[in-house]
Amino acid sequence: MSVLLDTHALLWWLTADPHLSVAAKSAIEDVATERHVSAVTAFELANKVRIGKLEVAREIIETFDDIIAQGRFTKLDVDHSHALLAGQMLGVHKDPFDRLLAAQAKIEGLALITVDEAFDQFGIIRLW
Repeated sequence: MSVLLDTHALLWWLTADPHLSVAAKSAIEDVATERHVSAVTAFELANKVRIGKLEVAREIIETFDDIIAQGRFTKLDVDHSHALLAGQMLGVHKDPFDRLLAAQAKIEGLALITVDEAFDQFGIIRLW
């Protein structure tokens, strides 16, 4: 299985937050799972720390590359095809971070680990 972690899924896994579902935790911890973390997640975490909405992530953004490497996650960059699809995807969900993650999941053939049911409108596989 290949998955892409939504920002909150990565944060909850890193902080052992009980909000992370059993299915999501199992998928992330399964050694057979190919796990991806998007550049979108790095941007969203850094942005929320900067504006004072997510102080708990300060240490994570300061050591992000090390955390990703130690956790054996694959970095997923945003490219033009992701951006173009995100801008064109039908649906009322307007969050640009979420639209980019949905586009990446769709193009790369990844299940998106997220609690957010709003992703269902994008026709991707959502794991929770």
